[in-house]
Amino acid sequence: MSEEPAGGDLARLRRLNARTVVGVLRAEAPLTLTEIAAQAGLSRATVEDVIRELAGRGWIAEAERTAGTVGRPARRFRFRADAGRVLGVEIGTHTVRALVTDLDGRTLGAARSAVDPSTGRRRRLAAVDRVVARCLEKAQVAAAEVYATGVATTGLVDGAGRVMHADSPPEWTGVDLAEHVGRLVGGSVLVDNDSRLAALAERWRGTARFADDMVYVLAGPRCGSALISNGRLLRGFSNAAGEIGALSAVRWSDAPGHLMAWAREHAESPQAEQDPKRVFAAARDGDRSAATAVRRYVRDLAVGTSALVLTLDPQLVVLGGEFSQAADLLVEPLVAELNRTCVRTPEVKASTLGEECAVLGAVRLALDHAEQLPLERSAGL
Repeated sequence: MSEEPAGGDLARLRRLNARTVVGVLRAEAPLTLTEIAAQAGLSRATVEDVIRELAGRGWIAEAERTAGTVGRPARRFRFRADAGRVLGVEIGTHTVRALVTDLDGRTLGAARSAVDPSTGRRRRLAAVDRVVARCLEKAQVAAAEVYATGVATTGLVDGAGRVMHADSPPEWTGVDLAEHVGRLVGGSVLVDNDSRLAALAERWRGTARFADDMVYVLAGPRCGSALISNGRLLRGFSNAAGEIGALSAVRWSDAPGHLMAWAREHAESPQAEQDPKRVFAAARDGDRSAATAVRRYVRDLAVGTSALVLTLDPQLVVLGGEFSQAADLLVEPLVAELNRTCVRTPEVKASTLGEECAVLGAVRLALDHAEQLPLERSAGL
């Protein structure tokens, strides 16, 4: 990295240098100034200045000294994961979840609550309030101590944290989640679509950790998607990138209906009518009608997936969501469908993160934001 100011933009240069130093220390054991300078590609004097600034703000600390071969023990520095706390919240159709972590993403407290899919805006937001309060209590973190909060929600979200459109849950279009959650905690609140944040989680801790170009497909009672290119989440000009399901021709709005129809036809109780996942167990047991419903679901899912693959040419497709637990029934036929329509079929893998995928992505969103705070302050911004 160049240490010469470009166009007199000294503040930007200092911010970039600080970000580089933090990145080096987050990835390694405690390092000396010389080691940090070598890995960061900066001069020792620059690193010393950055370390002094960040240490003064509590994000960098001096580690216990170790004896060298000659002379005084070298000073070593480490990143302080305990310097701040972040919160992740997922507001789903059936569940509200929250996680509090330190700056390394280590969980300090968690809470969840089931929510009826028919629950309206007021009662759903009240559930959010309760879950966040319980999560903070378990983590022994005061609301004012939260550096940043990420919120995952269904629907299309604008850059200010308001839900622009959502087919479900009821009364969800127009809700200002950034404003509401901002009443509960300190720091910044960032809101995004749950599929996008699930993709972030897969890139961070899941099956896509080594994939810079990835398509994430949400397979569940509703279909969704997200795109990661060159390691970065694609949002687009109006935050609508990857919303392929809005195009009726891709049949994503119809795909879950094949499974729901089978569930209703073979239900033994009203509750069973609303559980499309029963079809997967029946298909494994050799039920031909269940196998047909699964095959039709995959064919519809493959239309939108093919469009995304042809657009991005990804290294990997990650199948997430509730139905990803049936990967043994879905992945192979999905690959076969992609082989028929795509120029090159990428590897297809199921998510390994389970039900916490979206809330983990919300944590990652909050961490990405929180990590900029001391850097901006260090740059005098």
